[in-house]
Amino acid sequence: MLSNRLTVILATALAPMLWGTTYFTSTTFLIGGHPLLTATIRALPAGLVLLLIARRRPRGQWWLRSAVLGVLNIGAFFALLFVAADRLPGGVAAVVGGIQPLLVAVLASRLLAERLSGAVIAAGAGGVTGVALIVLQSASGLDPIGIAAALLGAVSMSAGVVLTKRWSVDQPAVALTAWQLLAGGLVLAALTAVFEPLPSVAPTPVNIAGYLYLTLIGTALAYLLWFRGLAALPTRIPAFLGLLSPLVALAIGVTLAYETLTWTQAAGVALVLISIGAVIASSGRTARVP
Repeated sequence: MLSNRLTVILATALAPMLWGTTYFTSTTFLIGGHPLLTATIRALPAGLVLLLIARRRPRGQWWLRSAVLGVLNIGAFFALLFVAADRLPGGVAAVVGGIQPLLVAVLASRLLAERLSGAVIAAGAGGVTGVALIVLQSASGLDPIGIAAALLGAVSMSAGVVLTKRWSVDQPAVALTAWQLLAGGLVLAALTAVFEPLPSVAPTPVNIAGYLYLTLIGTALAYLLWFRGLAALPTRIPAFLGLLSPLVALAIGVTLAYETLTWTQAAGVALVLISIGAVIASSGRTARVP
């Protein structure tokens, strides 16, 4: 039914909207300079909380599948994202990552037999352009390693999204999310131990509140909604809904950080929303709630 489909879409859209609060939360409430540690704290405890709720561990081939999906969707993606953000000018990593919806649509057409239409391709181009208008500040000093990390991050997440859709039939969303967060969190913990020293100061109550928000709301809840939507909708819809993340980040910057909204950014917002709407309109009318 149309109302059921709309409910699933709105619930799925909440995930990237919550992810859009990550930058403000990290820069305002967390201990700075420790991105891998922050990613680990987000993923591992969130996975444990969801595993306690699901009370179900992987069986058979799902041990390997959980590891693969956890690396693609969480571990490798987070690590590559931080490398890209550290080595590229403001907004460039987000623009490169904006190709992800189109990558998902192409992979889904090959692995899931989902139709790749001209409207989806046009929406993908529009989405990238819109994100560029919103976040791109400078194209100078582009670092090849940073660009490669951003591209690999987009490929990693795109592959993870499509494989999750292909493999997750009849798997409970809570358990599926928990397994991936745990697997990805373990990868991030290993990277943190090797490449990043621990903070030299103890966390304050404000820091702890920020970590709790990112873990429980920005990660556990967000990824649960994301994977539920991915199971219920054509893959391209959650992928394009991911473009809402920079819109929320922009809105927070304007309302809480007193940044100025430019006409270029406003045009980017409109273009992103049009792209998302076009993909939703071109998709089917039903949704299956897992």
